[in-house]
Amino acid sequence: MGNKPANSTSPVQSVDRALNILEILAERTEAGVTEIAEIIGVHKSTISRLIDALVRRGLVEQVSDRGKFRLGIGLIRLAGSASAQLDSVIQARPIAKDLANKFGETVNIATLDGTEVLYLDQVVGPNTLSMRTWVGKRVPAHATATGKVLTAWLPESIRIEVRPKKWTKFAKNTITDFKSLEAELAEVRKNGFAIAAAELEEELVAIAAPIRNNHKEVVAAIAISGPAFRLAKKEYPIISQALIVAAEKIHLNL
Repeated sequence: MGNKPANSTSPVQSVDRALNILEILAERTEAGVTEIAEIIGVHKSTISRLIDALVRRGLVEQVSDRGKFRLGIGLIRLAGSASAQLDSVIQARPIAKDLANKFGETVNIATLDGTEVLYLDQVVGPNTLSMRTWVGKRVPAHATATGKVLTAWLPESIRIEVRPKKWTKFAKNTITDFKSLEAELAEVRKNGFAIAAAELEEELVAIAAPIRNNHKEVVAAIAISGPAFRLAKKEYPIISQALIVAAEKIHLNL
C-alpha cells in the first residue's frame, strides 16, 4: 500500500489513489492529509483534492476539530446495495435448479462487467460429471451465449465500446469481426435468446436468455450449457423457450 505511484495523473491513477485512501482509513481508522500523502507518496494537494471528492460522495468524513478523516456512512449504502444484489442472485437459484434438473445440464447466471461476462451463480445438472465451476470467471462477451444476450440490447454506440479490442478465435465457430457480430446480435434481439456452439470451446454448446429489471433493461442472463453430443440442435427450441420463461420469473436488482 505504500508503493509510490508514477507521476501520471490519469483518471485511472486517480481512481487507484482514491481507493488507496479508503484502504488506509480502513486500516488506521483515522488519518490526516499529511499522513496519507506520505504513505501513498504524493503531494498533499493531490490527496486533499481526492479526499474532497470522497467527502462529497459520503465515502469519507472529517473528524471534528482533529483535522483527520475516517470512512463515511456512504460505504454502508454501497455495501447494502452489494448485499441486495447477492440476495437477488440467491433468490434466482430455485429457478435455475428446476432448469438443471429438467434438462440435466449446467445452468449459469451471468452479468456484463465492462467488456466481459462475469458468472455470478451456477447450478450443476445431474448429467454433469466434472466439478468445473464458472462462478467468478470472466469470459469474452462475443464468444458466449450469455455475452450475446447481455450486449444485444445495448445502444449501438455502447456495443461498439464493448466489442473486443482483439478478435481472438477460441474455437471453430468464434465470431471474429464486428459486422458478423452485429448480424448475430440482431438475430438475438429478434428471437429473444442466443446460442453459442463451438464458439468459446470446441464441442461446448450454450443457450441463454435475457433477465430484465423492472425497467425492462437487460441486467443479466441465464444459460444452459453442455457438450454438443448431449445438447443436439433439435433440443435448441425447447431449451430456449424454457430459458425465456424462467428468465421472466427472475427479477435481479443489478
